[in-house]
Amino acid sequence: MRPISTRTRLATVSALTALGAFASLGTATAADPVLNGEWAPFTRCPVDAPAMLAADGFAKTPQCVVSTSASGSIKLGNTTVTTGRTNLQLGVVQNADGTSTVVAPASGALVAEPATVPGGLLGLMCPSDIFVITGICESLENSSLNKITATMESVGAPYAFDQTAGVLTDLPIVALPVRIHLQNPLLGDKCYIGTAANPIVLRPENRTFPDFGMTFFQGDGTVDAAGEMSRINLTGATQNDGAFAVPGATGCGLNVGLINAAVNAKTGLPSAAGNNSLTLNDTRTYLTGLNAPGTVVPDAGKVLSKNWHSAVN
Repeated sequence: MRPISTRTRLATVSALTALGAFASLGTATAADPVLNGEWAPFTRCPVDAPAMLAADGFAKTPQCVVSTSASGSIKLGNTTVTTGRTNLQLGVVQNADGTSTVVAPASGALVAEPATVPGGLLGLMCPSDIFVITGICESLENSSLNKITATMESVGAPYAFDQTAGVLTDLPIVALPVRIHLQNPLLGDKCYIGTAANPIVLRPENRTFPDFGMTFFQGDGTVDAAGEMSRINLTGATQNDGAFAVPGATGCGLNVGLINAAVNAKTGLPSAAGNNSLTLNDTRTYLTGLNAPGTVVPDAGKVLSKNWHSAVN
């Protein structure tokens, strides 16, 4: 293999860096509202979604669900990443026939802190016997361009929500279609593991029983034993999923074919079910709704929305 000149390496890095800088420009998102009292965790509940507002309180009952974890880990193929805080929020319409319909917030059900990938790009795709990738690898030594972050993103509405599974162990609680956004100037802004058409589907299960609690409150969130609202609190459980498959990376870098191939070869992607795992530590799950939705038929969804808005500070 003929050697790559310093000029060629620098030109390759400069071009990819310019692309990454351009692609990283974006718009700021609005901050979540601050809610009073027992409503506090439910900052993104889609109470104004048409399906939630249409819930009558008889055939269909509206609820809000939030589940958070302060830390965890995810293994994709050969790569394990320590994750930061995750926040999952849903609207759920419980149907009279025992089924449920999940309603995602407009911004997506899952919000997760970016996690740093161990070893950066050097660990993700180097060494490589691909000619262009070898040049990039040599240029990354002791470079600030080596750092790479991974962020989990929703790519579709969750489904198959099972409220009972939330208080038990070893039963899937909900199905979450997600993708992993890999970010680094050399990768550009469209480098993903999983896509909307071919997502990673996570189905977390409790591995330990959560602590159970229940509170009652007024519509504006003020604690009140005789309040019209109730909140179920399920805290302290470890959740896990080891049964999901992971597709290969796509959209990485200027020459997407070559860089995709390098990332996939080093990390062992695509990876079949059984070779990957997700663990969420100290999960805290809350479910809230009207105590007696039948007393406000056909306006249960509208009452829930009114109460949520009354709690916004």
